[in-house]
Amino acid sequence: MRALRTIHTFYCLFAFSVVFLLFFPLFLIPIVFKNQYKLVGVFNRWWAYILFPICFIPYKVSSKSKLSANQQYIFCPNHFSYLDIPAMGLNPANAIFVGKNDMEHIPLFGFMYRKLHITVDRSKLRSRVNSLLQAMQAADDGKSLIIFPEGGVYTKQPPEMVGFKDGAFRIAIEKQIPIVPVTIPYNWIILPDRSPLRIHAGTVHVIFHEPVSPKGYTLDTIEEYKKEVYQVIDKELSVCNSTKKP
Repeated sequence: MRALRTIHTFYCLFAFSVVFLLFFPLFLIPIVFKNQYKLVGVFNRWWAYILFPICFIPYKVSSKSKLSANQQYIFCPNHFSYLDIPAMGLNPANAIFVGKNDMEHIPLFGFMYRKLHITVDRSKLRSRVNSLLQAMQAADDGKSLIIFPEGGVYTKQPPEMVGFKDGAFRIAIEKQIPIVPVTIPYNWIILPDRSPLRIHAGTVHVIFHEPVSPKGYTLDTIEEYKKEVYQVIDKELSVCNSTKKP
């Protein structure tokens, strides 16, 4: 069984690379034509729709409410696995990522990621400040954002989340953009964050909750806003993982 999981994992990495190479010319369109930024979300969605089936990983997307095509959102998913990033490609809305700069070093992919998304080196204060300013500008430009509020895969006891960082909530309050809590309940079982990385059987499930409005919150009450969003995701994680069968 371990050997089959290893083969499957290497096959998925190969499939990821091949699909990316096929999509790379498409990603050049929003890189060259900045006003076509919504295509980033469209191409990410196509990529995910192709990637998961050819990797023999079933997926399911659930929405607690219908998202408006004319509304900006900040999507805040829990983050327990590297699989969460392609899973957020299943997002029905068009959005860009705000995340760690680890993937910038991957040849060609890093170029695309750096040009289309907002990266941050969390070990450097200047980088954190600059990424926040870039995210604020992206919001002013009309872009929706995907921000993992835990700041990375930090939990040692999934499906228990670590505390949320302020960034997403500060942007939401200052720009009055609702936050959509997103629960990804099973990726920590399908692709656990431990060495060596191996794909396990299971269904990728992405659950989009009702938007949580920033109205009534200020920077002085940001902890309450974080708590409200945290509880929505945490409750769904508890329900989904009560049996731990993805």
